[in-house]
Amino acid sequence: MLDAQGRHIHYLRLSITDRCNLRCVYCMPENGIPVFTHGDILRYEEYLRLCRLLVPLGIDSVRLTGGEPTVRQNWLDLIRGLKDIPGIHRIAMTSNGVLFAGNADAAKEAGLDAVNLSLDTLDAEDYRTITRMGHLQNPMDAVQASLDAGLQVKINAVPVRSLKKQGLLDLAGLARDRDICVRFIELMPLGFGRTVRPLPLPELRQWLEEAFGPMEKDPQPHGDGPAEYFRPAGFRGSIGFIAAVSHAFCDNCNRIRLTADGQLKLCLNHASDLDLRELLRNGADDRQITEALKDAIARKPREHEFANHAIQDPEKRAMSAIGG
Repeated sequence: MLDAQGRHIHYLRLSITDRCNLRCVYCMPENGIPVFTHGDILRYEEYLRLCRLLVPLGIDSVRLTGGEPTVRQNWLDLIRGLKDIPGIHRIAMTSNGVLFAGNADAAKEAGLDAVNLSLDTLDAEDYRTITRMGHLQNPMDAVQASLDAGLQVKINAVPVRSLKKQGLLDLAGLARDRDICVRFIELMPLGFGRTVRPLPLPELRQWLEEAFGPMEKDPQPHGDGPAEYFRPAGFRGSIGFIAAVSHAFCDNCNRIRLTADGQLKLCLNHASDLDLRELLRNGADDRQITEALKDAIARKPREHEFANHAIQDPEKRAMSAIGG
């Protein structure tokens, strides 16, 4: 489906929980945040019904997110259900890796194609500090288990000023001998991300080139996202940069989001546009839901407007409630 800007919308980010087993400083406070009740969040059959309606509208790629999706029970069943929907060609997941290593083989067998593992540094002390309760070995085990299972693997890192330089360089170095993409994502000024000082990507890139040499553009496609990929000489994998704030890619945005409580989000920085849970639970038929989806997608905002502090519908929820 095309929105009003002529953008091809084919990628759905599906948040299945707002709960998480870490407390990353840019995502939530140390004691956590109020979470949805069991009745607030969509049931798996409701997610699957919506996906069946979205496929004819053009959705062919689905990514499970959270919070942390692996903390919700029976998440593998949802992957199996998505795999059975004709027209969905790619199923991916974003995970912090705490529980993923022991499930990598089962996830691949269920139909998962790719996993993005959130990992900001290879310095164990910094990792513990930024996650407040994490152990570095867990995501490292998840990286290896995912590769062994045959999944496409990317690492998502949010570089912030407090992280040691060497921990970031070591993280990028994981792509030297592994067929993975290490992506550095610009901190977005949403929720608790407003309280953390980011590390500018140009500065980080200078560090990387000083350590690994010039980085040639990697022309190989690596999925549905907006990252620019580069490959230093001798690297098997790639290093990616996602500059969502300083170099917005809104003109080519291809995604919509569904929050765990059933709100359709068309842009990260704009409030939700359609309460799908209300439609699902108040007797709307497939035609009514489809028409509501078409109308909402057609109204997708032109840009995120992170720099505009006077937008009319700012997103006020934390990232864990949005789905990232």
